[in-house]
Amino acid sequence: MRGPHNILRLIRTGATLERTGAMGLIMEAFEAPPLVRATMRTLAWPFQWLGYKGDPAMPPAVRALTALGPAYIKFGQILSTRPDLVGEELAAQLRVLQDRLPPFSSEQARRAIARELGRPVEEIFDAFSPPVAAASIAQVHKARLRETGEDVAVKVLRPGIERAFRRDIDAFYFAARMVELLAPGARRLRPTDVIAHFEGVVMGELDLRLEAASASEFAANTSDDAGFRLPPVQWHLSSRRVMTMGWADGVPLGDNAALEAAGHDRVALGARVLQLFLSHALRDGYFHADMHQGNLKVAANGDIIAYDFGIMGQIDEYTRRVYAEILYGFIKRDYRRVAEVHFEAGYVPADRDVDAFARALRAVGEPIFGMDASRISMGSLLSYLFEVTERFGMETRTELILLQRTMVVVEGVARSLDPQINIWQVARPVVEDYIRQAMGPRAALRDLGRMALVLSRYGPRLPGLLEAALIRQAHPPAPPSARRWPERLLWSGLGAMAGGAVLALGFALL
Repeated sequence: MRGPHNILRLIRTGATLERTGAMGLIMEAFEAPPLVRATMRTLAWPFQWLGYKGDPAMPPAVRALTALGPAYIKFGQILSTRPDLVGEELAAQLRVLQDRLPPFSSEQARRAIARELGRPVEEIFDAFSPPVAAASIAQVHKARLRETGEDVAVKVLRPGIERAFRRDIDAFYFAARMVELLAPGARRLRPTDVIAHFEGVVMGELDLRLEAASASEFAANTSDDAGFRLPPVQWHLSSRRVMTMGWADGVPLGDNAALEAAGHDRVALGARVLQLFLSHALRDGYFHADMHQGNLKVAANGDIIAYDFGIMGQIDEYTRRVYAEILYGFIKRDYRRVAEVHFEAGYVPADRDVDAFARALRAVGEPIFGMDASRISMGSLLSYLFEVTERFGMETRTELILLQRTMVVVEGVARSLDPQINIWQVARPVVEDYIRQAMGPRAALRDLGRMALVLSRYGPRLPGLLEAALIRQAHPPAPPSARRWPERLLWSGLGAMAGGAVLALGFALL
């Protein structure tokens, strides 16, 4: 229930951070002003006794987030990819949240597999290891198929995970509604819609059949991408709470020392992971939305192997073009065009001044391009852009939340491999190629061809639809006012003309 009882959950969050010692560390990492630090700690201190104790053997931040539950662990996973935001020490501590959380017992996993697949584990596998990775939602075991001898990864959901997420999401909904009620200026951020989006993502992640389908679709889209591959799905050994895939042998992308020892080029890997993400998002509109180091390995031949497809992002073709034009405008430092794209897409209200918005965007972009390569950040750009769009009344675009969040995560991964990476220089060829493919003359002809195909499918019905519309206009049922008949006749004529024009265009294209 999303009622006031969730106040206790939110109070307990602050109390847990204070009790575990994580409050001060997090405030320091984010360089919170002294007044904010003092206020937060003063409010949380009296309620320390309500906070979860957590595992004292863990570092404070990890201890607090793991004690609070899976939704908070997800937050920590994002921060673990951003040492530029939270510092190297805290990022390294948070990295254990990616795949090294305390596991549940192998016996529980065996029972879950037998229940889901309808056969005992011993009939399916002739080897079944203890957990090799444990994250917020599931854990993974390495196994060997009895029939083929192939090594596979078996992913099993944590017991009771659905209920745990439901509790956290309910508290988040309550907090969002309180923000909307007590801070009207924050309504443009659409906090309730943001939480609804997060809920949809999480609920999809809790059905491993959907993850298997996502992996299959993603594999089909990326089959020709050089230096990138995915382990295959074993469909006959997958269900709602269990998923089986091929085993991925490689070095974890977050282990820089191991990568260097294996002879891999970290600079090239950093550039490739960023370009792969942009290519998947722009070219396919379907991308891995959880691309932190815990979900990526490097094979012996240098290929990047991705796994864990519980969170995938999808954006339509129009949004892809808008996103590409905004990125390209910043790359070219054409702030007027960036401003126009925001207005054309309806991201900024039409009554605002486009020239003033362009100048504000220049104030966002120029300082970033004046930085050295190690400090150029898309994350910083998004932060500054957020401030500008707030002044111009832009609402939060829920369809872009996952894309923007993943962009920040991927940038963090790339920068952890190559601290000197120039994000814009690496992104430029991918964005330029997409612009050429999606917005040039060939793209215009392709769009017209698609429209012709749609018209051809509806072509046989168009004469009947047009005739029915004309009959309704000629014999309207009980018009509210006889004085409006000239207006209806005018719209009828315009509608007929428009329909004729569309038909003529369709036949001409065909």
